[in-house]
Amino acid sequence: MEQASTDGELWRLAADGRAEAFGALFERHARAVYNHCFRRTADWSAAEDLVSVVFLEAWRRRGEVRVERDSALPWLLGVANNVLRNRRRSLRRHAAALARLPAPPAEPDPAEGVAERVDLERRMRRLAAAMERLPLRYREVVELCLWSGLGYAEAAVALGVPVGTVRSRLSRAKARLRALGAAAEDGAGDAAEPAGRGGHGWGGRGTALRVSEEGT
Repeated sequence: MEQASTDGELWRLAADGRAEAFGALFERHARAVYNHCFRRTADWSAAEDLVSVVFLEAWRRRGEVRVERDSALPWLLGVANNVLRNRRRSLRRHAAALARLPAPPAEPDPAEGVAERVDLERRMRRLAAAMERLPLRYREVVELCLWSGLGYAEAAVALGVPVGTVRSRLSRAKARLRALGAAAEDGAGDAAEPAGRGGHGWGGRGTALRVSEEGT
C-alpha cells in the first residue's frame, strides 16, 4: 500500500474488503487515537484496549461511513468518544462491586522508564480530575482541539456540531480550566486553532489489531 494514498482512497479500498488498506489507516492514526484515549483515562492499559475497540468498530462500519475532508481521524475520534462514554457508564455500574474486591498484590514492573511512566500517569490523573469538573461538551472540545490537535472544522465533524459551536465551547472551556488552575498543564491558556497532530505514548505495547476479509 503506497504511503501517498489518502485516507479517502484507503477507506474506499477498506470498504471493498481490502484489509491491508485498513491496516494502513490503523498505522496512520493509531497513535492519535491512543493518545486521545489515554488522556481521557490516564491508564496505559485501558487506552490500548480502547484503541482496539475503536478500530474494530471502524472495521465493522467501514461500508457505511464516508471520510470527510479526506481525513479519517475526526470520525475515528468521534468513535473513540462513544467508546469512552460506554466505558464510563460500565465503570459506574460496577464501581460498588469492584470497591469490595481486595486489591491485588503489587508486582514490580520490569519495563524501562517506570518512574517516568508513573509520574506521567500521576499528572494525567490530576489533569483528568480537573477535566471531570467540566461539562462533557467542554471536555470533548478540549480533548479534540487542544490534545489531539484537530482544527475547528475537524472537531465539528467528530462531534456532529457546527464549527461555531466548537469555537464557543473551546473558549468557555479554556476560561474554566484557567479558573481551575489547569491551563498550565494542558496548554489551554494560549492555544489558538491547533494545527498539528501527534503526541507521545503510543508504542504499540501489546496492542495488535488484526483484520481479515472474513472479519466483518
